[in-house]
Amino acid sequence: MNQEKIILEVCVDSIDSALAAQAGGAFRVELCDNLEEGGTTPSLAQIQIARKLLNIKLHVIIRPRGGDFLYNDIEFERMKQEIRMCGEAGCDGVATGILCADGNIDFQRNSELIHIAHQYSMSVTFHRAFDRCRNLFQSMEDIIRLGCNRILTSGGKDSAYEGREIIRELIQQAGERIIIMPGAGITVENIAALVKTTGLKEFHGTFRSQYNDGMQWITDTFKVKEAIRIANYKTNT
Repeated sequence: MNQEKIILEVCVDSIDSALAAQAGGAFRVELCDNLEEGGTTPSLAQIQIARKLLNIKLHVIIRPRGGDFLYNDIEFERMKQEIRMCGEAGCDGVATGILCADGNIDFQRNSELIHIAHQYSMSVTFHRAFDRCRNLFQSMEDIIRLGCNRILTSGGKDSAYEGREIIRELIQQAGERIIIMPGAGITVENIAALVKTTGLKEFHGTFRSQYNDGMQWITDTFKVKEAIRIANYKTNT
């Protein structure tokens, strides 16, 4: 019996990678800069060119710097303006997140960011700042109340595979209220086990290979295709 197809969001840091993800069948890309720092907001030019060339959904990370997820007033103002920038560029969504020093969700500031995104009819993903939260299950309830569409998480672990049991519990608690999207360290080799354990509906990864004699990492179209195929193999048979 056919079921809803499991979809892949590919995290990319270049237009070339975004196009490779699209060619591989990705449902959506998350455009970032500085992946070695966990991703920061890309330039407006990158966003505009990606939007022009992509036919699939385009989300953009809103993160002014690497490091923690506590932001000063200037950084917060920049985040608000960058969400407006994405909306005006025709993006489909943004990924963002702000925490308080005690490890809880900064409800007021996140609410302001989400309000701006929704003014442009953009979807909102609460990114892996979630994995730094003091209590993942309570923080998920706060994020649901904020009106986010999904949470990107590794279950509080270094990789989604390590956090698969926690991710399963989060998905069960979330029900239909929000999408829990596993990410971090997902590969062609472990996606089947993650699907089986967690019951995920969406997943997130880079699926990159080295090119130019190992000097450049770019999304691998074949790996994208294989990950989608494997994730959906038992779902649709």
